[in-house]
Amino acid sequence: MSIDHNLENIKTSRQEASLVIETLGGFRVFVDGREITPKDWGRDKTAQLIQFFITARHRRGLHKEQIIDRLWEDSTLDEGMRDIKVALHGINKALEPNKKPRVEPKYIIRQGLTYRLSEKQVWIDAEAFDQSLALENLNIKDNPKHSIQILKYATELYKGTYLPNRVFNDWTSTERERLQLLAINAMINLGELTLESNPTESIRLAQEALIIDATWEEAYRLQMTAYALKKNRPQVIKTYQACVKVLDKEFGIDPLPETKRIYDQVMGI
Repeated sequence: MSIDHNLENIKTSRQEASLVIETLGGFRVFVDGREITPKDWGRDKTAQLIQFFITARHRRGLHKEQIIDRLWEDSTLDEGMRDIKVALHGINKALEPNKKPRVEPKYIIRQGLTYRLSEKQVWIDAEAFDQSLALENLNIKDNPKHSIQILKYATELYKGTYLPNRVFNDWTSTERERLQLLAINAMINLGELTLESNPTESIRLAQEALIIDATWEEAYRLQMTAYALKKNRPQVIKTYQACVKVLDKEFGIDPLPETKRIYDQVMGI
């Protein structure tokens, strides 16, 4: 199957899904095109639980006690059992308001004492982002044009922090940091691939990466190189000075030799 065909499958999977979930830069859920509102979720613990299922989507299932321990560790077991029962009911009511009694939920799958989010008819932006980058890894160095196409789609998917309303919840931190790292690398790789043809876009991508992590030295190098190609010497100097300042403030270190080399070349040293 061709790279183009695989990428098209990833893109069209959103249109084919009945449940669409956005987690990057905000949290939005659509069922058959209808957006679920905060009022539909009711209690915040209902939204927390569906977000936890999304975050744990690669696990086969989660026991109630595991869920309670991760989400509501300050609750007693009885309180947690009550909360999860109410939250599960709230999720199913929001996603399937017309579901008949005693009919198994379509999106939250129960297997014995464990629960998980269904993979069928469900599209998640973070998952599509992962799939795109996995596809690009298979294609790396074989066809730069394909890599550019895939990386453009992936970076467009990454609209911001994963579940930004849960940045202070420990159970989101690993996934958030993982996606941030992937996003930075995707932006830098795309910026390097388009450097000669579109240095202005490379500058934008470097700036986007630095918004995520202001200490990412590779982004400064990309930005400096792009400004040098545009013969904008003052911006190369400003970028290098910003890099020096940030690295000294955060880590008490100097830029790497390869970063200084770009600066020296521009300065004619």
